[in-house]
Amino acid sequence: MTSPTQYVSIPPLDTASDEDLYRRIWMELQRAAQDRHHDWRTPVLSSVDAQGIPQARTVVLREVNTNTRELTFYTDRRSPKVAELQAAPLTALVFWSKRLSWQLRVAARVRVDTTGRLIDAAWARVSQSAAAGDYLSATAPGSPLQHQNNAPNKHHNMAILTAQIDVLDWLELARSGHRRALVTPDRTEWCVP
Repeated sequence: MTSPTQYVSIPPLDTASDEDLYRRIWMELQRAAQDRHHDWRTPVLSSVDAQGIPQARTVVLREVNTNTRELTFYTDRRSPKVAELQAAPLTALVFWSKRLSWQLRVAARVRVDTTGRLIDAAWARVSQSAAAGDYLSATAPGSPLQHQNNAPNKHHNMAILTAQIDVLDWLELARSGHRRALVTPDRTEWCVP
């Protein structure tokens, strides 16, 4: 695992091509999935509850697939966000990196998996870690404490959220002037910050 001090220096974007920006954003996302100290490791994910009220929470980025432009997150299938995203699968994710002075906002369509080979493969990895207990609780996340059941479940409650990204809304904050771009695999549209 890479520590924050081992990152390669990134040249200024005014010397980079539009393709470089796209590549560098996805490179940082890949790093975030592998390095628990990366600022982008824990973005904010939004959903809308049954009453139409926006909900936002921090999630942990687990996997990145640059070819399919997908980001993967794990959660408990009983958590409110699972039902919210199943009912309305559109989300917004917000990433902030102090080190880069980069904000990344993405709109995505989320697929929720609660059974099948993806869950089986992810559980095979997670079940051997300390995080396994997060998915074996007999009590659902958000339940009142007086209803807490400390007995472990025999079956896990793991779910996978896969966010399919279309457009990356990138913002760089700099004293010399902020820069913003909407970035897709095919083009970069520079915008007023």
